[in-house]
Amino acid sequence: MTADWQAMLEVAIEEARRGLAEGGIPIGAALFDDRGRVLGRGHNRRVQEGDPSAHGETDAFRKAGRQRSYRDKVMVTTLAPCWYCSGLIRQFNIGTVIVGESVNFAGGIDWLRGHGVRVVDLQSGECMRMLAGWIRGHPEVWNEDIGVS
Repeated sequence: MTADWQAMLEVAIEEARRGLAEGGIPIGAALFDDRGRVLGRGHNRRVQEGDPSAHGETDAFRKAGRQRSYRDKVMVTTLAPCWYCSGLIRQFNIGTVIVGESVNFAGGIDWLRGHGVRVVDLQSGECMRMLAGWIRGHPEVWNEDIGVS
């Protein structure tokens, strides 16, 4: 599956770009099965919908619908998941998380690893630049998004 991680990240990056085009925070995610098939994809919609729980990972998770098990699923996200989304990953025992980057925000990746979740940080320059540029232009919304306001 390692060879597919970058292609999987591209789906999440597409979603981040959609969010940015909508005037929102450029964070995208997708949930895949163990064969690399997209089950659900989404992006952060907090700004667009005025919903503080509409994070990229939760959007992708909801769109994937019910699954019998999540242990063999892969959550791919452009940014390390926050504590809220890390809790979702743990609650449903999603087995693998592929992270585009953790420079702008490290989130709960160490906590996830400590609970047996396989976390792979691809350190994507594209993901880092897209979000860093947005944060510079919208620091107050970013601080609200990560719970520091």
